[in-house]
Amino acid sequence: MTAIPVPVARHQPVLATLADADLVPLAKRGDEPAVRAIVQRHNQRLFRTARAVIRNDAEAEDVVQAAYIKAFTNLAAFRGEAEFSTWLTRIALNEALARVRARKNTTGLEEIDMQATSAGGEVVQFPSSLSATDPETELSRSQARQLLEQAVDELPNDFRAIFVLRDVEGMSTDEAASYLGIRPETAKTRLHRARKMMRQSIEKRLSGAFSALFPFDGARCAFMADRVVGALAPTL
Repeated sequence: MTAIPVPVARHQPVLATLADADLVPLAKRGDEPAVRAIVQRHNQRLFRTARAVIRNDAEAEDVVQAAYIKAFTNLAAFRGEAEFSTWLTRIALNEALARVRARKNTTGLEEIDMQATSAGGEVVQFPSSLSATDPETELSRSQARQLLEQAVDELPNDFRAIFVLRDVEGMSTDEAASYLGIRPETAKTRLHRARKMMRQSIEKRLSGAFSALFPFDGARCAFMADRVVGALAPTL
């Protein structure tokens, strides 16, 4: 039997290397591979951005999906005056904020009084793509990630957004300010305060565990007693 040749999508691997400026015209023409390439490229950033506002994984995914649908059905409105990634992120932010406002739990990104300032703090690095070599290592990474995520969730909405974009996503302060539609000076102030609150939250969570550090009890304690008694045996 002669095998029937199956067409291979040769351009799919190439699409991943194209810039957004090249993918958007293809997406406007309804090119599915181009749409998929755009989605895969921006998924993490949009999810983290939405998650910073929503504080719920499942709802953040819904926000990202809604943002993509809104973006792809309104591609004709994208004029290229800003980066495509900025345009997408603004849509996701607006969608997330609209949902939070509907629950009456926020006043929006522009309404917090930023009169006070504080000194800058250390950047908190989130666990990244380091490969775990064993289940114990993976458990430790998971616990550390949960600790950090809980601390981020406790940040006020405005501070959480800038912290995620700046210190989790690794954007520059100017870039993050552009995404959020705020002045760089405002972004710096919010970031400094967010870092300070993060440090305080983590220190508070960990303080109760300090007394348990470097335990020397149980068999280790008994063994030391045996060693001491054995060394002193001639004099006892």
